[in-house]
Amino acid sequence: MPHITLSDHAEILALIAELRRAGKPVHLDLFCCQGGASAGYERAGFTVLGVDLDPQPRYPYAFVQADAVEFLLRYGHLFDSVSASPPCQAFTLAQRIQANEHPDFITPTRKLLTELGRPWVIENVPGAPLELPVVLCGAMFGLHTYRHRLFETGGGFTFRAPEHPEHTAKTVKMGRPLRDGDFYHAVGHFTGVAYVRRDLDMPWATRDGLRECIPPAYSAFIGAYLLHHLTSN
Repeated sequence: MPHITLSDHAEILALIAELRRAGKPVHLDLFCCQGGASAGYERAGFTVLGVDLDPQPRYPYAFVQADAVEFLLRYGHLFDSVSASPPCQAFTLAQRIQANEHPDFITPTRKLLTELGRPWVIENVPGAPLELPVVLCGAMFGLHTYRHRLFETGGGFTFRAPEHPEHTAKTVKMGRPLRDGDFYHAVGHFTGVAYVRRDLDMPWATRDGLRECIPPAYSAFIGAYLLHHLTSN
């Protein structure tokens, strides 16, 4: 799929028109990284365009390298729905302990999405200032990682989380090899990259992509609700 930059205005419009020809709702995935969330929305029945400030050569769908907020401001009205995963460093426990400062991308993204009026989803980590978020966990989808993530919705769209299983499996300590069925915590320089790729169903992703991703199972679940919302409205 094509990868272009924000400066290619005519090419962006042509790309969106080409995505429309697939006959499916067109979804915009902002701050897409290597495309974990995008894969889920695509599997749910959307045609997806990803946007990220950094080049993402492993991203498997149509992609524009751009500032996500700027792209949303200029082109958001051309999409049926939008998801956003703003950088979460400002809200992680480690950053709060170290008193490091990072910009807040959630507030300007939410403001633009609210003004846009399309159905939308913002994802972030526990501790982020999301409003009435739904919590998803890997155990809800049969994954071997818990990885809690928060999802705020708007534009008239909501969804419900599945039942949250009790966390009974122990997570293998960092640095130890993983065997089939092990629960893992994919952070830092974790081991078992091939195992995590299989578990998350992201065979194209690097260690960095796996560490930062929204598992496709999460967004496929949300995407099914989102597709029903769009088709019924």
